[in-house]
Amino acid sequence: MKKNILYLAFAAIPFVFACNQSEKKADTAKADSVISETCYAAYYEKDSASMIVKKMASGKITGALLVKYAEKPQNNGTLEGKFSGDTLLVDYRFMTGTDSTRKYTNPLAFLKKDNKLVMGVGQIETTLGRSYFVKGKPINYEAGKFTFQEAPCK
Repeated sequence: MKKNILYLAFAAIPFVFACNQSEKKADTAKADSVISETCYAAYYEKDSASMIVKKMASGKITGALLVKYAEKPQNNGTLEGKFSGDTLLVDYRFMTGTDSTRKYTNPLAFLKKDNKLVMGVGQIETTLGRSYFVKGKPINYEAGKFTFQEAPCK
């Protein structure tokens, strides 16, 4: 009889652990709520872009970016990253055109200047399927195509 109780006690441990983990996740989700949301729009020649930037209580940045090209299919996806000083560094996970089977991820950098976000251009490399800006190589914010200005959220 004692063996059965001992086995039952050991069998219950994973369930107790799982319940505690779900409670921790719920607490983390509550703690990381949206504290601000800003919408942006940018235009370059015949191309346009709109972006939503959500600042979380944890300091993390999430949001969305839609880029509409005049001559190519649009890119539509999500942003996730953080500010480092006046620079917003994010991973942009997006789909191109109507092909929902292929998703891409690229790093993006924005310089916050005069309540605008200036998209930078930098050298990117990919290692083990992950793309990132090359360390030691500067990001050029003057060569960027889009300068995002605050716009009403729709």
